[in-house]
Amino acid sequence: MSSFHGPRRKAKAAPATVPVPVPTARAIVDCGVYVDGKRVPGHFTPQQAKIEASKSDSGFVWIGLHDPDSTQMNDIASTFELHPLAVEDAVEGRQRPKLERYGDMLFLVMRTVCYIDHDIDSISEIVETGDIMVFTGPKFAITVRHGEHTHLSSVRHKLERHPDQLELGPTSVLHAVADHVVDTYVEVTEFIGGDIDEMEEEVFTPTSKVGLGSIYQLKREVVQLRSAVSPLAIPLAKLTTDPDLPIPTEIRRYMRDVADHHTSVSDHISYFDEALSGLVNAALAKISVQQNTDMRKISAWAAMAAVPTAIAGIYGMNFDHMWELHQVWGYPAVLGTMVVICLFLYRSFRRNGWL
Repeated sequence: MSSFHGPRRKAKAAPATVPVPVPTARAIVDCGVYVDGKRVPGHFTPQQAKIEASKSDSGFVWIGLHDPDSTQMNDIASTFELHPLAVEDAVEGRQRPKLERYGDMLFLVMRTVCYIDHDIDSISEIVETGDIMVFTGPKFAITVRHGEHTHLSSVRHKLERHPDQLELGPTSVLHAVADHVVDTYVEVTEFIGGDIDEMEEEVFTPTSKVGLGSIYQLKREVVQLRSAVSPLAIPLAKLTTDPDLPIPTEIRRYMRDVADHHTSVSDHISYFDEALSGLVNAALAKISVQQNTDMRKISAWAAMAAVPTAIAGIYGMNFDHMWELHQVWGYPAVLGTMVVICLFLYRSFRRNGWL
């Protein structure tokens, strides 16, 4: 009996899932328009803000972004004609501090730091890092923040209370953000300095149990702090001295103050590195002394244990011609000899500081 099978129908493939782009508004923390140093009332999209700012010679837009993806950043870039290379850096994050110029646009990258509270003898992360990028042009300032710390809302509110600074244009935002970031450097270095002072006290306390692991962890965090802070010196120097950059003279004066604070922080970090190297050497010396002390104690107890072991070994050979074996007082005499010799050794070791 034969049967006929028609052509098999192919199963329909499931439609590919297309990721839905997240609206640009999700990445915007704030978008404001400023004219003559004062914020224009109302809520604006980036496109509306650009149009509103163009109505006045002194107007500019300040947009704050938090962790934008490539689609969101490209949307902002197309509105304000940002350079693609700078946009790529702003999306990726984790950039080395730098200052770049693209025509009349400046792009400043800064590393942010945050101190994490911890126990002095723990081995855990102490310094958390992030990024802040600032774009400035003739009519806009755009800040891009990566990380959950170093919020800029307080910077915006502080500037809005000082219209005379906002009147200087978008570079006033550049200065305010740089000043805020360097102030956090100062705060973190003060906390790290307190940790080092506490650790120094612990290390030089005879009964302390601070291990090398805690010191190495703190030194590692100081190295991470230095890698975030030190490279910013070159961009700050350019902002204060390069006459070709489109920065008002008054902003340059403000940036000199920021550069001075940054130099002070860098000096403190260099001191921290030297101090921790000294603590590592002190801790190693302390461990070496403790090991020598332990070895002397072990050697002293081993010497005292060797006496009864040797005597017991001799009498354990069971020779017949050992006259004291056949005496009533032989056993207590041997035990007494062991005790006397051990007490003599114990007293000698204690007098010499071995026990």
